[in-house]
Amino acid sequence: MATTSNKPQRSLEEIEDIIVRKILLISLTDSSDPRIIYLEMTAAEILSEGKDLKLNRDLIERVLIDRLSVQNPNAEPPFNYLLGCYRRAVDELKKIANMKDKVVKSELELSIRQLKKLSVSYCRIHLGNPELFGDDSNAVKGSGNSNVSPVLPLIFAMVDGFNSGGIQPPPGFLEELFKEGDLDSLDPIFKGLYEDLRGNVLKVSVLGNFQQPLRALLFLVSFNVGAKSLVSHKWWIPTGAYVNGRVIEMTSILGPFFHVSALPDNTIFKSEPDVGQQCFSDATNRRQADLLSSFTTIKTLINHLYDGLSEVLLALLKNSDTRESVLQYLAEVINRNATRAHIQVDPLSCASSGMFVNLSAVMLRLSEPFLDANLSKKDKIDPNYVFHNNRLDIRGLTALHASSEEITEWLNTPRKTDVSALSSDEENRLLQSQEASSSGYSGEKVKYSFICECFFMTARVLNLGLLKAFSDFKHLVQDISRCEDTLATFKALQKQTPSPQLQLDIDRLEKEIELYSQEKLCYEAQILRDGALIQHALSFYRLMLVWLVNLVGGFKMPLPLTCPKEFASMPEHFVEDAMELLIFASRIPKALDGVSLDEFMNFIIMFMASPTYIRNPYLRAKMVEVLNCWMPRRSGSSATASLFEGHHLSLEYLVRNLLKLYVDIEFTGSHTQFFDKFNIRHNIAELLEYLWQVPSHRNIWMKIAKEEEKGVYLKFLNFLINDSIYLLDESLNKILEIKGLEAEMSNTTEWERRPAQERQERTRLFHSQENIIRIDMKLANEDVSMLTFTSEQITAPFLLPEMVDRVATMLNYFLLQLVGPQRRSLTLKDPEKYEFRPKQLLKQVSLIVQFHT
Repeated sequence: MATTSNKPQRSLEEIEDIIVRKILLISLTDSSDPRIIYLEMTAAEILSEGKDLKLNRDLIERVLIDRLSVQNPNAEPPFNYLLGCYRRAVDELKKIANMKDKVVKSELELSIRQLKKLSVSYCRIHLGNPELFGDDSNAVKGSGNSNVSPVLPLIFAMVDGFNSGGIQPPPGFLEELFKEGDLDSLDPIFKGLYEDLRGNVLKVSVLGNFQQPLRALLFLVSFNVGAKSLVSHKWWIPTGAYVNGRVIEMTSILGPFFHVSALPDNTIFKSEPDVGQQCFSDATNRRQADLLSSFTTIKTLINHLYDGLSEVLLALLKNSDTRESVLQYLAEVINRNATRAHIQVDPLSCASSGMFVNLSAVMLRLSEPFLDANLSKKDKIDPNYVFHNNRLDIRGLTALHASSEEITEWLNTPRKTDVSALSSDEENRLLQSQEASSSGYSGEKVKYSFICECFFMTARVLNLGLLKAFSDFKHLVQDISRCEDTLATFKALQKQTPSPQLQLDIDRLEKEIELYSQEKLCYEAQILRDGALIQHALSFYRLMLVWLVNLVGGFKMPLPLTCPKEFASMPEHFVEDAMELLIFASRIPKALDGVSLDEFMNFIIMFMASPTYIRNPYLRAKMVEVLNCWMPRRSGSSATASLFEGHHLSLEYLVRNLLKLYVDIEFTGSHTQFFDKFNIRHNIAELLEYLWQVPSHRNIWMKIAKEEEKGVYLKFLNFLINDSIYLLDESLNKILEIKGLEAEMSNTTEWERRPAQERQERTRLFHSQENIIRIDMKLANEDVSMLTFTSEQITAPFLLPEMVDRVATMLNYFLLQLVGPQRRSLTLKDPEKYEFRPKQLLKQVSLIVQFHT
């Protein structure tokens, strides 16, 4: 009879001993495997206690500590060893998953899970106290002499997924490491990691590796302990006597993440790779497809940055333990960089444009929930924030109308309001506002809603960031234009009389233009070509203007006689930034597509001729500049025509307010008012000329001329005549001067005898005079043209006794200049170049004479 031999079954204790030794890589009996560490002393102690040399659940922690304390050249460093234990434990759990004996399986699972838990727990202890288990400095800090936490490569590998070349952490290890521990044990680990991440992105441009550290940062702040640890870090908001905007950017934990950008920074803080050099060098000779590819790459990368930064801030803001710290950080960044609003910015004391453009994009993303089409949350924005908030330095900013003395007086005067006429909701809001105000008087901290805080912070960040970048871009374009003009002059001189110095100047200018052009294309890549960013900003300023109008009773005219103090006290830049954004967006193709402009139009009409609401005449003039951009022939969009031709407030008030502003702008209060008024009136004249061609506006114009015959309309005509005479006189005098310069330069023999520097100066003067003639002549033509087309149908004001002599004097002066004995001296080689059209002027003057005789 055949017999079978059964292999003896191992007991639970034996299986447990095998698995624990396998996971811990230790032996209690001598081992020939160099990877297995023989714990001789531990074995002796166990035997002396009368126990078997079998590892079980009760011995795991004791054996683990002994293994970590071993000083053995073959032993793995503590962190790597513990990580290996965790990984092997995960593998063993998989192996026993299909065991048939459920009791054995359950017991083994308990032991293996305990091993996993202990591995993580001792990892935490070791990372917080690296000296505890012997001299392991290199392993703790990373490879070689690096000071990087050994956890960081694991986090990078995890956030990169399968794209990472690094070793993936065992499943669940990082989550257990960061979730289970308390703040005391985890805080030093998190703080070290934040410092490492900060170092990873320091001076990295948008073309560098910022995404991996940013994803790692987001992973860490997703843990409550991690979020708390970040905002309690000494570098969350750096302190000290030397802290300024730039110090916060470069030393705070988040600052270097916000510094990542496509925009160039000061040489001291230059980021790599150099975006201008890498993407836009020798741009004039590059294929358009190459440039478009660079634009697309930068736009994609920069939006990954915006998204990541927004997620980090949102995670911290949603956490009630860290929300206040985030608001404090943002306020500190804003307050410390207030001087970024100045024309000249000190790069050593202020954060970079890149940081503030990034912060602008992030704040707009945080604002999105209250930028819905109906602006349903606008009532949560409390105007008293300007007076009583303890976070932002707003009170010192120039206000729309109120002086600093008036604001101080209002702050010291308790409010009295008749609540009998208010609805219950309005009454409740008023009482809350008064309570907040009164608590402000007593020095207590006033609590405002997040929407309110976010609104005012976003407004300040946009002023110092996106709007400042628009201004910088405009100046950059002007610099390039000036350099190109000078280069053309130098090249012309070099052809006439070559000199080594001139060639050096030409080479220097060509290098400057190349660098300026790279910088310009970087701005274009990050800002101008990001339609979503500009549209988000337009949505924000739509809310801004609708909210401001609500402070004066809504969109209706005429305005109340007295300007409410809440409106009067709002920072002037709130409105100025809205206008600048509209001007900028109007010049970018398709930037206004799908944007509702009705509220913007209403706001402009209401306030452009209201000095009792908006004191600054230049700000009101900027509103006209916006309207100029929207004229159908200039905007290239038929959609803007409806703003002028089918818009209730526009039809009733636009011409009236433009005429009023034309008069008011005579006195701006600035030392440059005499010259400024011509540019402002030029914009008004262009608009009026367009509106004259719209029958409904022309009818209103004629009605105003009749009603205000001896009021604003008479003043308008007076200033129009004054300007016409002055501009034409200036132009004609300059023509005589330029003819003299032309004569000098055409006498080549005499001209070339002059020193090179004198020739350069005379050539510069010639070009300067050319520009002045061109501008003055254009303005003079415009004024005479307006006198012509209006006087044809509106003759009565010209025939008033106080106007007859003025008109006659003006017409005689024009006729004398155009057909008198001096006319031959005004002959130019190329009159059209200077917009000098004597025949057209003569015809217009003749028509005016005809209309009034």
